[in-house]
Amino acid sequence: MSEVRMGRQAWSVAVALALITAAPAWAAEQPKLGVRSAPLIRVDGLTFKDLDRDGKLQPYEDWRLTPQARAADLVGRMTLEEKAGTMMHGTAPAPKNPFGSGQTYDIDGAAKLINDKRVTSFITRLSGSGDGIATQNNRLQAVAEQTRLGVPLTISTDPRNHFQHTAGAGVAAGGFSKWPESLGFAAIGDQALMRRFGEVARQEYRATGIHMALSPQADLATEPRWSRITGTFGEDADLASRMVRAYVAGFQAGEGGLTQDSVIAVVKHWVGYGAAKEGWDSHNPYGRYASFPTGNFAYHVKPFEGAFAAKAAGMMPTYSILQDLTLDGKPVEQVGAGFNKYLLTDLLRGQYGFDGVIVSDWAITNDCPAACRGDWKPGQPPVIGMPWGVDDLTETQRFAKALDAGVDQFGGTEHAERLVEIVKSGQAKEARLDQSVRRILVQKFELGLFENPYVDPEAAGRIVGSKAFQAEGDAAQARSLVMLERRDGILPMTAGRKVYLRGLDAGVATARGLVVVDAPEKADLAIIRTGAPHQLLHPGHLFGLMQHEGDLDFKDTDPDYQAILQASAKVPTIVVVFLDRPAILTNVKDHASVLIGDFGVSDAVLLNVLAGGAKAEGRLPFELPSSMAAVKAQASDKPHDSDKPLYPFGYALGR
Repeated sequence: MSEVRMGRQAWSVAVALALITAAPAWAAEQPKLGVRSAPLIRVDGLTFKDLDRDGKLQPYEDWRLTPQARAADLVGRMTLEEKAGTMMHGTAPAPKNPFGSGQTYDIDGAAKLINDKRVTSFITRLSGSGDGIATQNNRLQAVAEQTRLGVPLTISTDPRNHFQHTAGAGVAAGGFSKWPESLGFAAIGDQALMRRFGEVARQEYRATGIHMALSPQADLATEPRWSRITGTFGEDADLASRMVRAYVAGFQAGEGGLTQDSVIAVVKHWVGYGAAKEGWDSHNPYGRYASFPTGNFAYHVKPFEGAFAAKAAGMMPTYSILQDLTLDGKPVEQVGAGFNKYLLTDLLRGQYGFDGVIVSDWAITNDCPAACRGDWKPGQPPVIGMPWGVDDLTETQRFAKALDAGVDQFGGTEHAERLVEIVKSGQAKEARLDQSVRRILVQKFELGLFENPYVDPEAAGRIVGSKAFQAEGDAAQARSLVMLERRDGILPMTAGRKVYLRGLDAGVATARGLVVVDAPEKADLAIIRTGAPHQLLHPGHLFGLMQHEGDLDFKDTDPDYQAILQASAKVPTIVVVFLDRPAILTNVKDHASVLIGDFGVSDAVLLNVLAGGAKAEGRLPFELPSSMAAVKAQASDKPHDSDKPLYPFGYALGR
């Protein structure tokens, strides 16, 4: 070890010892230790893990000390390469799947990332049963325990307790309890219910070995064409702020910061993402801008204040460039927020005092070549990069700029060697990495991962998607439905009625005593479930293919719209529209005997509501425009500004 390295380590240990002296004991009782390969040490009648296998109790191994003291000690023991690896947030690989999806990990591939790249944070995209995911996460942790310092993994996930699961934005629920989308919770408007959802999801996450939620979205849905609206709490900043605060409190087990029961909430996307220019999403090169024509930037900050009040532990910057925005009399640099020092250091850390971990959105340091810009063809390996505003920089230069801006951890990459290169070339000091690594490690200690990163698969099988949890989810699904139109004599829907179905499971209807027929003219009633309209406008772009873009109105050629016209000409028709975006229902309204807005509901719960077994209580979390002309005339950054909306914000029939 060089003299420089030894001096730095001695300094860091001194800092740790100072913190130890100044701070009270962190844990008073012997915690349960989860071990696969590390030896155990007995000191003062207590047991500790010898993670570095030196036969001594080092400060970072001593669970009696504060997370801050342990992190300071551990940082001083790490090599530059280990620090750089800690600042990567990679993808836990699955066999033959570039997104990491599936039901098992590629353990050999993961071991290379852990051992060679020193990565200790991974997103999981596994779906399936709780016990299966728990078993797989234990396998990853066992690999990490064998490393030089035995640093446990932090495992994150996109939202997985809902109905929509676009790759890169969510995960199929699998065995997890299913609840409404975030929009559905906004439609209900019940902060206690929002917090309860967070508590349930937290228990399911921790039971399977997941420690970080890449959620909630504090973005505002002020541009109705935007494809990411379903993960938001709508367009009203005050409502969104309350719901974000409750969400974070549920996941983190309170508003006092992280504990050993918490799941880290990474609030996204700081800031202004929802003001998407012309509705195009910033995953895509053609959607890199958010625009603020009415100067409403402060309104888009407000929901994040709810996150700050709940002491959210993580924050993720938006991909978007805030086009031609001026703040405090100065133009905002025209780069994505992950590269923007004003937005991350001056505003987020300085003005708002955020002291958690800033995790970049995925792949901001990657190139975006032709296949990424629009020449991608289905069947080809995906090419993903979002280096907006720094397209001409090298990958190493992008890492350096994001580091200088304030990013602590880089999402969707394992290229730790870039940070090593930056330090060795003098572009940044190693002390800058120490700041970020310390923040990341403190959270691992606060969550108790150094003592026991392992979970009980059998318990996970009982907890995840339990009947009790799903009953709560079903009740929330029912409450979130918004009744828009209802003619007399249609509801409640009684057993024995003949029904024509589109978009519903006939088996579920039959189980409720309904008689399913194969044509509207044979029915007493038709029920049609449909999504909000969208078009495939960019078939050569991977995310354009997956996202819902384009106009919001039903065209005459739309198959679901044709089905509504044909059914309603023969029989009273119930139309249920999944409002992942604010659909224009002007030409649907008069053909529906019952019209319902849906934010994530199972067929069984929907039919129960139609039969009168539960009540739709939701109110619209955004307005539904009357025409595309009105949509194009409204401002991307302003709420409630569509001319003569068909249904205003907060609308519900009779309320």
